Amino acid sequence: MTNTNIAADIEQKVEFDLRCVECQYKSFERLMNKFQMDESMRNEFVDFYNKEIRGLTVKTTPEIHRVLNREFCRLISNNDPYSEEKQVSNRLMLQLYKHFRTEVLEAMNPFKTALKLSIAGNIMDYGVAQDFDIHKTIDTVLGADFAIDHSVELEKRIKSAKKILYLGDNAGEIVFDKLFIELIMHPGLTFAVRGSAVLNDALEIDAREVGIDMVADVINNGYDAPSTVLSECSPEFLEVYNEADLIISKGQGNFEGLMDENDPRIFFLLMVKCDVVAEKMSVPQGSFVVYNKTI
Repeated sequence: MTNTNIAADIEQKVEFDLRCVECQYKSFERLMNKFQMDESMRNEFVDFYNKEIRGLTVKTTPEIHRVLNREFCRLISNNDPYSEEKQVSNRLMLQLYKHFRTEVLEAMNPFKTALKLSIAGNIMDYGVAQDFDIHKTIDTVLGADFAIDHSVELEKRIKSAKKILYLGDNAGEIVFDKLFIELIMHPGLTFAVRGSAVLNDALEIDAREVGIDMVADVINNGYDAPSTVLSECSPEFLEVYNEADLIISKGQGNFEGLMDENDPRIFFLLMVKCDVVAEKMSVPQGSFVVYNKTI
């Protein structure tokens, strides 16, 4: 499939980077292959995809993925196409947990080491790639400097905050989020996941499977986009969001949903996985960042 035939339509209707169109399609192409969709079903989805992309209104990339994901799940009669990958990711990271917990506790700077491991876990994103090397990524991030480093201010804000909201991202990755949360030991921390299945993003069942409910309150945001889209989140989530003194936003998906919020409470922790986000943040692709827009 090529997207050149719909490029002009999109450019006339919405400020939306065309590289995101191709990325969106590739993630579903991998799923079509995984579920061995026949030609008729593939054509039905591609027709829906083209129609939806041509009809774009001002939406974030995660909101567009939500619409496409719902149709794909309807076609294959499966509401959670990445359920197997999420279970494997959780088990893999739990196997690594004890070793890296010891490494954090013995580090010269435990806070920064736990923070780096949390961000390293962000590589576990099946929406971006099927193959990734978590061990290589861990080694890379532990030895690297942050391209944007607001970690000192983050540590200060954690110590002074009464209520913290931690926005989770992917399954598996949340094991290292748990490690970071255990280190900071904040009594007023709430961990948020997606409202229902999308990509390999974590749900409440994943958070409980890896034990985050033992170190934080767990809620969901009431929405099934791979992000935090405030205009669509549940009133229960928004109450927690609005009352938080500090918001820790994990992953590129949450960044895409919140990047236009000029909110001094938000610290973005992520691995920059694509050129589009790299350009928005003025850092190289593959960078690791701890970023607050107001600093």
